[in-house]
Amino acid sequence: MPTVPPASKTAEAVDVTALLERGRTLATPVLRAAVDRLAPPMDTVAAYHFGWIDAQGRPAEGDGGKAVRPALAVLSAEVMSAAPETGIPGAVAVELVHNFSLLHDDLMDGDEQRRHRDTVWKVHGPAQAILVGDALFALANEVLLELGTVEAGRATRRLTTASRALIDGQAQDISYEHRDRVSVEECLEMEGNKTGALLACASSIGAVLGGADDHTADTLEKYGYHLGLAFQAVDDLLGIWGDPVSTGKQTWSDLRQRKKSLPVVAALAAGGSASQRLGEILAADAKAHDFENFSEEEFAARAALIEEAGGREWTADEARRQHTIAIEALDAVDMPDRVRAQFTALADFVVVRKR
Repeated sequence: MPTVPPASKTAEAVDVTALLERGRTLATPVLRAAVDRLAPPMDTVAAYHFGWIDAQGRPAEGDGGKAVRPALAVLSAEVMSAAPETGIPGAVAVELVHNFSLLHDDLMDGDEQRRHRDTVWKVHGPAQAILVGDALFALANEVLLELGTVEAGRATRRLTTASRALIDGQAQDISYEHRDRVSVEECLEMEGNKTGALLACASSIGAVLGGADDHTADTLEKYGYHLGLAFQAVDDLLGIWGDPVSTGKQTWSDLRQRKKSLPVVAALAAGGSASQRLGEILAADAKAHDFENFSEEEFAARAALIEEAGGREWTADEARRQHTIAIEALDAVDMPDRVRAQFTALADFVVVRKR
């Protein structure tokens, strides 16, 4: 896994776990209230997805994810010296859009596990996964627009722009699965849409609700966008070499789905014998009728070729490069030193995580 040293001694002292928990704690009551508006059985299905109940409807303490986006939204309000609570509607709206995308992505990708348990479509069926995803998307805009302020309108515009980019990225991701070759530039564009856009919005939306001008919001979005690319690069590494106990997904999960993730694309572009052999194998895989029955050893062999061709190292380097760009973007925004240190610490966390 890539490792990034703390960007500063101040960042090193930040309790990232507490920062993430603050975002989760502030956002969850409002998120639950929004989900409670849904008509049955969508409210129950959504509650299962968020980990609040189990498949039988009993209260549960499921893994609700890393909560990076709510933490960023709440923190960004403090750029404007506003109370953290100012960012809560933005945190909830971004989290609703993010989970809309997860519900649909799991169905489209055929993923049966998320956060160490069965996905919504597996438990409640594809139709409910689609409907609940749509409902969460609509709720996101409601949560912001019902504030009735000019700032809420500006925040909603940024959220809808990010949402459209996210959907574009998912469409690109699916289309790439059916192509023999995808360039590194195409892959970065897709991941910038699919992951970078919403993290960019999360990094600015609290500030917008706190009255930030467009320059400040745009600069915070630059931080979030490049943080998103670093985040996705690490996700791509975990999608091949991650520990299933930590990730909650199958071994070699991205290889099983034929994803053209950064390690694969970089390996194919590298040249050399390992790269050529990998290209031949993946081209044959695309025509195989029994691909889903491949053994662990066959997927491990593909992962080894990706690493031999340099795809793993290149992706780790790219995660660090995008992390650096994100941190440097903060220099253009005037903010309290404490807030800057917390933004930096969150960026450090993203590239050293193991799930």
